[in-house]
Amino acid sequence: MKTSEPSTGNVVICERPESAVCVIRIDRPERRNALSLDVKQQLDEAFAAADADLDVRVIVLTGGNSFFVGGTDIVEMVNMTSGEHTARDTSRAFRTIAACRKPVIAAVEGYALGGGCELALACDMIVAGRGARFGQPEIRVGIMPGAGGTQRLLRTIGKYRAMKMILTGEPVDAEMALAMGLVSELADTGAALERALALARDIASMPPLAVRAIKEVVNAGQNLPLDGALLLERKAFQLLFDTSDQEEGMRAFLEKRQPLYRGA
Repeated sequence: MKTSEPSTGNVVICERPESAVCVIRIDRPERRNALSLDVKQQLDEAFAAADADLDVRVIVLTGGNSFFVGGTDIVEMVNMTSGEHTARDTSRAFRTIAACRKPVIAAVEGYALGGGCELALACDMIVAGRGARFGQPEIRVGIMPGAGGTQRLLRTIGKYRAMKMILTGEPVDAEMALAMGLVSELADTGAALERALALARDIASMPPLAVRAIKEVVNAGQNLPLDGALLLERKAFQLLFDTSDQEEGMRAFLEKRQPLYRGA
């Protein structure tokens, strides 16, 4: 795997195993990959850059083998005021990830707690190692989730399971997370990144305009009434018939060959 040289102090490292796939890795093991303000800033910048890179088609977000992200950095938060949260816009990185135009796959090993669980929830797919655990333990330190842990979790697993996780702070293991619909699929412990990269390569080989349209329609439609969401889907479907990739894909199918998609 080719790795770019991080600048001094960088704990968010961007790697390019191949041109179409960007791996963004949090590397702060001494703090269990806790999300400090600096880490959030680096994540925001890394995702903005990957989203703007025309060569990148899929992004994979990962952490370490024992901790995806152990939570938000309590050392920084203990004396922080509500005004400071507003001034520093401490949830911006989560919004940047969720708004990314390219598919984002979280590869989770170990603990994804608090802000770590919210980080995974901001992605489009989650591949979890069988030893992974997900939780929103904020209530145990006198607060609540503030970067999607109530709303994204609610929309992902439903009210009753979400309320149990949020109100008790108890984590769930990977098997339960899969059964709840919190993760896309499981991999053997230690193999989540490998599996996420395989998915990323597969998606990167698909027509880019169709991939982008699918992500836009799924994200926009999930909060719309069904009639409006179906109309949005139909319009996006029709627009893809004006693309070269549509013609190439269908001709390749008929000619029994591999298509060559150009994103046009």
